[in-house]
Amino acid sequence: MTDLIRHLYVHFPFCARICPYCAFYKTRGNDQRLDLSELKEWTIEANPGSVSARKAALLKKIGVNRISLGVQSWDNDLLNLLGREHNAAQAEESFRIFRDAGFSNTSIDLMFALPGQTERQWRDSLQKTITLEPEHISTYCLTYEEDTEFLARFERGEFSADEEREARFLEVTMTTLERAGYEHYEISNYARAGFRSEHNQAYWQGADYIGLGPSAFSTRSFERWQNVADHHEYARRLFANESPVASVERLTPEMKRMERVALGLRTAEGITVHTISINRTHALSHAGLLRHDTNRIFLTRAGKLLADSIAEELL
Repeated sequence: MTDLIRHLYVHFPFCARICPYCAFYKTRGNDQRLDLSELKEWTIEANPGSVSARKAALLKKIGVNRISLGVQSWDNDLLNLLGREHNAAQAEESFRIFRDAGFSNTSIDLMFALPGQTERQWRDSLQKTITLEPEHISTYCLTYEEDTEFLARFERGEFSADEEREARFLEVTMTTLERAGYEHYEISNYARAGFRSEHNQAYWQGADYIGLGPSAFSTRSFERWQNVADHHEYARRLFANESPVASVERLTPEMKRMERVALGLRTAEGITVHTISINRTHALSHAGLLRHDTNRIFLTRAGKLLADSIAEELL
């Protein structure tokens, strides 16, 4: 790896099943091939419905050292709503398969504020996850993304969004996972000591990264580009020795600053005081939403419930 760019994201768009809430570029498929040299952190995102002892052993053998398991929920009715192909029992078995294969750095993904989901169901999902003792837990609030079935159902009035409800779910999440010994190091992420996600931290810190695969983004200095969102066209261009880049965005210093504020505020480290005018923070500090020391500004616990709104106000 070069000293200029130290982070790499590879997007494989092949899924056994298309989930109705997912806005990522994807297509149905099975064949996946990957050849990478040894990395400090090599994470594979796994769907519980496709995990086997043979696959887990192979991933361990080739050098993968971190697993992110897309459980999403431990409630079978909610899994059906999400269009997942696994059930709760399969998810737990998948986790144990990776443990048995020797993986000691495993993350579990969960989703909250789902249509019809109760706070009790969410508490139960969190407690179930804690009993498995993963090193890392990611919790994501459902968002209605463009070009998804869920957005269409939202626009038809079948689903609704409630910011107060979402805040209650987040409060439950913070309280439950922090009491269980997890560090809340980014709005959506919790980790045992020493198990923060190296790759995701690069995004939040504004580091340069390269994205490989159809639709993947890359960022270097003041440029951001995206690959073509079609795997056939992506492959054709590569075999023809053509650039797979579909679009390029030029970032101004002000755009970079705004991103540093919006992303940095989400983290436990916060942002440096010179990133924004300190005068803009007074009202938020008096409201108990921000705190600061000599060099940095942080969200308070109450502020974490309103992170996006606070970032918008500061910008």
